[in-house]
Amino acid sequence: MIDLSVIILTNNESKHIERCIKSLLQITDKIFIVDSFSTDDTVSLARNLGAAVMQNPWVSYSFQFNYGIQNNPFKTKWLMRMDADEYLTPELAAELNASLANVAEEVSGLYVKRRVIFMDKWIHRGGYYPIWLLRIWRNGLGTCEELWMDEHIKLSSGITQQLQHDIVDHNLNNLTWWTQKHNNYAIREVIDLLNIKYNFDSKETVTPSFWGTQEQRTRYLKVKYAGMPLFTRPFIYFSYRYFLKGGFLDGGKGLIWHILQGFWYRFLVDAKIYEVYYRAGKNKEQIVAHFRTEYGKDLKNPNQSVRV
Repeated sequence: MIDLSVIILTNNESKHIERCIKSLLQITDKIFIVDSFSTDDTVSLARNLGAAVMQNPWVSYSFQFNYGIQNNPFKTKWLMRMDADEYLTPELAAELNASLANVAEEVSGLYVKRRVIFMDKWIHRGGYYPIWLLRIWRNGLGTCEELWMDEHIKLSSGITQQLQHDIVDHNLNNLTWWTQKHNNYAIREVIDLLNIKYNFDSKETVTPSFWGTQEQRTRYLKVKYAGMPLFTRPFIYFSYRYFLKGGFLDGGKGLIWHILQGFWYRFLVDAKIYEVYYRAGKNKEQIVAHFRTEYGKDLKNPNQSVRV
């Protein structure tokens, strides 16, 4: 076993948690679950496989994950972030077992490639593979950004390097679940895009840079995307992914994926932004007040909800 512990956030993940933990047992038995009071058998399944489980009320992803970092019972040299619906490929497990102990001291973070499976289809094109994610870092040198959406691990020092193999993101829920989840994501995406324009919370984030790391480039492109006109940008983004980046080669299931994730979701976000402007105008304080009364969210603090 390597000197690494894994943090996983869960809520009703009985379809996925055993698959995730069993893949991780190839590299470590130090698995820490932070559960937001699941009502299914997620907790018992995780404990039966030897995971340590702590329950904590959900506030936001960043709050919950940083809570996991602070309360991790395993004092390992390395930490790893996993989602419950992900798993390691055997190749990545073998690579970590062979190489993690020999990583140079100046390296504080490791990137892995994420492979997305949708309707049992690997979404290989449309710019969706490889997606490089910082998922492994030295204990004490990484925290989760306090953002509403697309939170990344931010390192305080050191350099990074890339591993060769993949984690797999393969959610087993149906399409109704997927669309409901993305409808909920959309309001967080609205806040993230509006925050770029209005700077509600002034939290420290990954520095935007086109020539930087994957998350720096993602943040840079999101800033540019946020400056484009409403309702035109979903068409541009989808066309870029589906035609220029070859998403049409992913077949019928790929068509569903790229339309829903690359167009429908982005259009829904723009429609919700339009609704915000319609109801609250474009004044910063009016928008803040609107989110407090309409959604119970304090835009100046991603880790706090308000009672209304």
